Amino acid sequence: MATVTLTKDNFESTITDNDTVIVDFWASWCGPCMQFGPIFEAASQEHGDIVFGKVDTEDQQELAQSFNIRSIPTLMVFRENVLLYSQPGSLPKGMFADLIGQVKALDMEQVHRQIAESEHTHEHDEEAAS
Repeated sequence: MATVTLTKDNFESTITDNDTVIVDFWASWCGPCMQFGPIFEAASQEHGDIVFGKVDTEDQQELAQSFNIRSIPTLMVFRENVLLYSQPGSLPKGMFADLIGQVKALDMEQVHRQIAESEHTHEHDEEAAS
């Protein structure tokens, strides 16, 4: 599957409607972005079960600002609506393949359970403080 251009109009629905989405925040003037582009594109062809989205930070400044993007490229990985990874910097092909493998292998039931537990603990902390 080819990469998908993400904008403020389709970003949220893309994350919500797909199991796994990997997002590349990039710009045409960014050398490392241009070097990473073919690696990202090739991975999108290899992993048809994952949506690979690209956000042009020049064209989508509002979207980039909403995610506090300060340096590019920045990669984000969402699975089941959970942000699992967010790091600036280009990844070599092997490291990117490892990241994809780790995301696929993750036990999402456990992740959701940990999120629920931390939210529950946070609610108790707020009650104790009041």
